[in-house]
Amino acid sequence: MTLHIDEHDDRVVATLDRPDKRNAIDQATVDALHELCAMLEEAPRTLILTGSGGVFAAGADIAELRDRTAVDARRGINATAFIRIHELPMPVVAAIDGYALGGGAELAYAADIRIATPSLRIGNPETGLGIIAAAGATWRLPEIVGDARASELLLTGRALDAEEALRWGLVSSLHPAEELLAAAHGIVDRIAANDPLATQYTKRALRTPRAQHPAIELELQAELFESPEKHRRMTAFLERKSR
Repeated sequence: MTLHIDEHDDRVVATLDRPDKRNAIDQATVDALHELCAMLEEAPRTLILTGSGGVFAAGADIAELRDRTAVDARRGINATAFIRIHELPMPVVAAIDGYALGGGAELAYAADIRIATPSLRIGNPETGLGIIAAAGATWRLPEIVGDARASELLLTGRALDAEEALRWGLVSSLHPAEELLAAAHGIVDRIAANDPLATQYTKRALRTPRAQHPAIELELQAELFESPEKHRRMTAFLERKSR
C-alpha cells in the first residue's frame, strides 16, 4: 500500500507511505490518488495530504521516469492526478515534513493550503535530470509566489528551506514535526465549522478564471441566498448578538 487512508466524517487523511523510497510517487501511488479522488468527488470531505517517515515526497520515482517515453509524457500521468486533487470539491491541506521535491512539490502545489515543518526542503530539480516540471509547477507556482520567484526556482532547480518558503508565501505556517498533523486538523476544524456548501462554492470561485468574475460569484451567491442553511446560520448569529 503506497497511500494510507484514514477516514473521518468530515475529513480524510491520506499519507504517502513508501518509506524505503522516501515516498517517491510511482504509478501505484498515482493510481491510489485517483481512487482517493473518486471517493471524495462522490462524498466531498476536506483532505489532509501528508507523508510518512519525516518526508512528504522526495519526487517522482526516477526508476519509472527513466523508462517513460514520449507517449507516456503526453498521457500526463502525474499531472492528471494532481489536477484532479486540485479540483476536489472541498479544500485540500498539505502537511509537509522534510523533502517535497519534483513531483512531490507539484503535489503540494495542488493543495489549497500548505503548512510545513522547519525541516522543509521544497523545489523542482527536474532540469538537472533532463526534463521539465510538467505536473503543474510551471503554471501553479507563478500563481502562488509570482512570476519572478517561480522563474528563479524552476530555472535554477534549487530548493527552498522552510523560512524562505514561508517568506515567499509558498507555505502559510511552520510547526514542529510532532505538531504538524494536529495543526492541519486545527485548520480542518475551522473549515468544518462553516457551511460545507458555502465552502465548496468559495473554492469553486477561487478556481474560476478571472474573465468569469464577478458573474460566477453572483450565481453561486444566488443559490446560497435561497438555502435553508444560510437562513439558519444567520438567525443563530442574530440571536446570539441580541443576548
